[in-house]
Amino acid sequence: MVVKHKGPPGRGLGHLKISRDQIRDLALKEGLDFFDVIFESLNDEEMNMVAAHGGFPNRYPHWTFGMEYQRLKKSYEYGLHRIYEMVINNDPCYAYLLKSNNDVDQKMVMAHVYGHCDFFKNNIAFRETNRKMLDVMANHATRVRQFQDKFGVGVVEDFIDICKSIEDLIDPHGVFIDRQVKPNSSLMNPEEEEYQVVKKIPAKEYMNGYVNPKEVVLQKQKQLDAEREKQKQIKKRQHFPENPQKDVLLFLIEHAPLEDWQKEILCMVREEAYYFAPQAETKIMNEGWATYWHQKLMMRLLTGAEIVDFADHHAGTIAAGPGQINPYRLGWQLWKDIEDRWNKGMFGSEYEDCDDYEERKNWDKKLGLGKEKIFQVRQVCNDITFIDEFFTEEFCRENRYYTYEYNKDKGYYMIVDRDWRVTKRALLSRLTNFGHPFIFIEDGNFRNSGILLLKHRYEGIDLRQDYAQDTLVNLFKIWSRPVLLQTMIGGKELVLSFNGDKHIIFKA
Repeated sequence: MVVKHKGPPGRGLGHLKISRDQIRDLALKEGLDFFDVIFESLNDEEMNMVAAHGGFPNRYPHWTFGMEYQRLKKSYEYGLHRIYEMVINNDPCYAYLLKSNNDVDQKMVMAHVYGHCDFFKNNIAFRETNRKMLDVMANHATRVRQFQDKFGVGVVEDFIDICKSIEDLIDPHGVFIDRQVKPNSSLMNPEEEEYQVVKKIPAKEYMNGYVNPKEVVLQKQKQLDAEREKQKQIKKRQHFPENPQKDVLLFLIEHAPLEDWQKEILCMVREEAYYFAPQAETKIMNEGWATYWHQKLMMRLLTGAEIVDFADHHAGTIAAGPGQINPYRLGWQLWKDIEDRWNKGMFGSEYEDCDDYEERKNWDKKLGLGKEKIFQVRQVCNDITFIDEFFTEEFCRENRYYTYEYNKDKGYYMIVDRDWRVTKRALLSRLTNFGHPFIFIEDGNFRNSGILLLKHRYEGIDLRQDYAQDTLVNLFKIWSRPVLLQTMIGGKELVLSFNGDKHIIFKA
């Protein structure tokens, strides 16, 4: 492990080396397993710059990063936020600490970072991520600058605008699925084999040339090949792709009429989207896990003079607010609840069948399985399965989670439902597909005219029509032919279309 100093002269991390080593060793003793961690110290300006680039010191040039930097800078100057740490899922992991933090905050952040790094390394959602993404991002930046030098900054930036507007049209779970049929698969239809040959008339070897003339066999083989190719084309026209495809970016990369440099940029955007997807998929678990461990580790390292500062910062980290979900708070509470329940044996049919409130409340079999359970859950769950499995009625009631809505007349959030099942459904709805609509490629050659047909899987929430139409415009720029989107708006099945000239809406 290395401690680096970066940026203008100021208080670095050298004086915290002993504390860092203590935190790392204690984390290892507790069972955390992480890649090496490299800490770097940044001032406020540098921290905002890195944060604007998604935590990476080097990204491809684009105006959105500059816009995000200005937003973070103004927010910091007005006292609306303060970034205490950032950590990159990489091997080794890189973590950035704010120089102006006091020593207690730096220790807490380091403990928090080790929790994140353990989660990155062991959670199944991150299993397929690129662990050398720091280098990949730098390579992307170099390639984009080369394209800008060759084709012009405006041309390249305009195309990146298009790509970023559709960067969430990926299939986060697709990296875990092998959809390719193996050549020797027993499921393969014999009629679909790679090559079919003409069946010859049985004959003795010396008569074969007369019974099966070479010219006739070749002619029949050509006819057979032509018919097979014709059937393939018919089948392709009937449905292309064969099944609806959620990874829209991959489909465009493989089939859109793009120039080589455009295809390469779209591949970069897709690769980075897949890198960030697991972080969005596990935000509550990951932040809760890091918060759980920074509290646990710090309670063993704090001196008497540091307790108040730590308690103040920890309370700020897990603060609640109506109308929004604090992932640090919800995740931390769930991890603690899981550990407590499995320590006491509050699971299984015996516990679930108990309908006595007092008995369930005081249930304690003293099994001590809590630590083993949280490490197991940390490995196999994402936010949806985490909430679905462990957000129970008792948890909801004890931690006072309700469904809120903003009352415009009164000017503040109000509780509209106390039913834990309603609250849980609302949580799961927000987490499903990261809160984005489900969009699939339905047909890449609709009505055999080269039209791209997409379909929205309706989940009870209408698409925003202005967003959908803007997306169709950008898809048209990539596909170069009309684009259709089948959806439901206001309870009616509609098709939104863009043909390069104007938007048209018609009934499905």
